[in-house]
Amino acid sequence: MRTDSSPGTLPAREHLPATDAGTPVLDVVIPVYNEEKDLQPCVRRLHEHLTRTFPYAFRITIADNASTDRTPLVAARLAAEIPEVGTFRLEQKGRGRALRTVWSASRAPVLAYMDVDLSTDLNALLPLVAPLISGHSDLAIGSRLARDSRVVRGPKREFISRAYNLILRGSLQARFSDAQCGFKAIRRDVAQVLLPLVEDTGWFFDTEMLVLAERAGLRIHEVPVDWVDDPDSTVHIVRTATDDLRGVWRVGRALATGSLPLDRLARPFGDDPRDRELPDVPKGLARQLVGFCVVGGLSTLFYLALYSAFRQFTGSQIANALALLVSAVANTAANRRLTFGVRGRGGAVRHQAQGLVVFGIGLALTSGSLAALSAATGSPAHSTELAVLIAANLAATVLRFLLFRAWVFPDRDGVGGTSTPTAATPAHGTTAPYAPLPQRRVPTPQAYEQQPYEQQPHEQQPYEQQVHSRQGCEPVRPHHNDPGDSR
Repeated sequence: MRTDSSPGTLPAREHLPATDAGTPVLDVVIPVYNEEKDLQPCVRRLHEHLTRTFPYAFRITIADNASTDRTPLVAARLAAEIPEVGTFRLEQKGRGRALRTVWSASRAPVLAYMDVDLSTDLNALLPLVAPLISGHSDLAIGSRLARDSRVVRGPKREFISRAYNLILRGSLQARFSDAQCGFKAIRRDVAQVLLPLVEDTGWFFDTEMLVLAERAGLRIHEVPVDWVDDPDSTVHIVRTATDDLRGVWRVGRALATGSLPLDRLARPFGDDPRDRELPDVPKGLARQLVGFCVVGGLSTLFYLALYSAFRQFTGSQIANALALLVSAVANTAANRRLTFGVRGRGGAVRHQAQGLVVFGIGLALTSGSLAALSAATGSPAHSTELAVLIAANLAATVLRFLLFRAWVFPDRDGVGGTSTPTAATPAHGTTAPYAPLPQRRVPTPQAYEQQPYEQQPHEQQPYEQQVHSRQGCEPVRPHHNDPGDSR
């Protein structure tokens, strides 16, 4: 990769050309269940807005989520009257299932969805998809909890929404602000690799998708939205919240055990500007310093606690050696995984052996400090011993970091010892049925076919091909899940 580019050599950022009106750049999916009353005004209003404001060809897809009323007929009539509208019939309920099915079949480079009640102001649609069209971001979400958002809803839903996002931050370390807003978009190339990893088919689909994307290092763009609560919402709040908490537990457990192959979402080396070769700037140094300081601080507290415990039963030198030995093993293991990003068991024994050598150097420093203190004062106080040990450990910590970085975990792979898995060499314990994501490129309409869908072997043809051949639709046994609309 070239690293000698000078100012002025990069081309100017340009929008997609708006002249190729026949090929959709954006596919907006509206999942519906028994929405015969609201569907038509929603689709017409969305179509009018996109026609007036969106500078690219677009498509609106109605995902009929096993409706049992006249929703399929309304959808078919809209598809017949408006060329940019299509409909897709599913015989099973679940908003996540509907989005996965339609997004997997769509040929548009940018995929979005919104709730049928249009609680979100449509003026946020272009800011939502613009970073995906330009190649700046991988996913985009509307946020009702952003500082600049303007939201009108009752205190009950406000409390539930904020409490749920607080749970996500505390349990899954999520950094996005609003997982539940029914206003999201994703690049098609990202969706092709990300969606097969998402298990949920209901309301938790959004959260799981965002958590996996964030953990994989994909960029999520947030747009503050104006949002008005739907007073006719029929979502069963308690049941939905219970299902969401179960999903949080399932995803958290999978992340903790490492069973999710997030390396499949890794982008090629060089897509991230942090991968670039810059003179006199060691790669990953700042992140490693932060991680090492955190691990070092915790290890120091652990060491001091062990020393205080051992000191009650033995002399200072033996207590120091035992405490330093136990804390050194824990310190090496923590730095191996958290600071230098080394995963798997390969080389673990060698790393611990080298860590023990570093431990010996630290032991020499701290023991020498204690010996010097004893020679100087005879019988030093316990607090004095601790103060001397803290100073000696600070010096040993600096030396330990340098030895870890240069000797124990050398920068063999370009990022401080972290090995980046590729399609040819998957991470330990994983297979690679999905190719890594390509570099972010500005999608061109010419790269996509005129046909908006490619047939999926496990799904039916779009519903409009069926509904015109009969006057009504066959009744579908209702599912026990609640009908979907905005939360």
